[in-house]
Amino acid sequence: MQTTITYRREGIPTAPFATVASEVLLGIDPGAGAIKICGPGGGIQLPSIVATDGSRGLSRMAGLAQAKPPLRIVTKAGTFWVGARAADWGRVVENLDHDRFTGSPELQALTYAGLTRYRQQCNRLAVELNVTIGLPLETLTGPESETASLAAGVRRWLVGGHTWTADGTPCEAAITEAKISSQPAGALFDFLLDETGGFILARKLLFGKEIGVVSVGMSTVELLVARNGAPVNRFTAGQTFGVRRLLELAAPDGLYTLGELDTQLRAGRLDIGLALPIWASEVTGLIERRWGRDYRRFAAIVVVGGGALLLREALLTRFGGKAFLPEDPVIATARGLFKMALMQAARKRAKPARDGAEEVADG
Repeated sequence: MQTTITYRREGIPTAPFATVASEVLLGIDPGAGAIKICGPGGGIQLPSIVATDGSRGLSRMAGLAQAKPPLRIVTKAGTFWVGARAADWGRVVENLDHDRFTGSPELQALTYAGLTRYRQQCNRLAVELNVTIGLPLETLTGPESETASLAAGVRRWLVGGHTWTADGTPCEAAITEAKISSQPAGALFDFLLDETGGFILARKLLFGKEIGVVSVGMSTVELLVARNGAPVNRFTAGQTFGVRRLLELAAPDGLYTLGELDTQLRAGRLDIGLALPIWASEVTGLIERRWGRDYRRFAAIVVVGGGALLLREALLTRFGGKAFLPEDPVIATARGLFKMALMQAARKRAKPARDGAEEVADG
């Protein structure tokens, strides 16, 4: 069956959900600011705010509006509130340690919540899933033994059967395969590939040249330069200068959690007037130290992440005509991971056909 893929800025599909065989391919970006999931039914994002269920809902009171609860996820590890309003309903779990990717309770709850939202958007979600997950560069650039151990841990918790309840509804899924990539690599392939996983002809000509990626997420700012699909190590870096740093500058008193500050920022209620120029200087300083003037040799520079919207003018001005900002830079990484999965699946299907043709020719 031909895959149907459509995207809108808010991630709501405009075409029917379609699958390939019995397995659905998904790209997952488990960002510190929001989890993003893209697949045949389009893309969704859900703020990465997870709170333990430590409070009971209040009954309706005269003169006060009844607050709508966030998504309630029950797993083997416990009960969690997930989403933008989770901080109002329980104790927020703020864990930015890389070990969370190996299946910490809050990441499991967040992933199940993301799959639930994706299923609700598509009206259905196939039980068998083949996922490509994007991790921060920092998790993949340490000693080989450490990165191999992390990748094994990620696959260990992802691959297999999963059950949970979402707002009281039982849910299940089986992840048959989990591929590990980096978040900037997802952004790169979002730029290079079309909605079927094939190369965009005009951009395929750039594949053999150096293409830069600037990813500004909640936790980190990551720089990647790739040539022929392989990273150029001296131009690659990742540091914790993400939107989290802007939030800390804007509210240094520590009265609010990062999740609460992020919610205020998304709603336009956080005053970042003084903090934004300082943060912008820190981000551009990182780029200057790693790339200097060498960025002029790059064929293109792809700018993605939620922070890219805040730094849009500064980054576009710095890179001039070389900068490319996707229509929706927040979901670009997950979308690129999905496109990458489509490309790899197409090549896998084509390989037996080529092998068969070679056998006939040999015969």
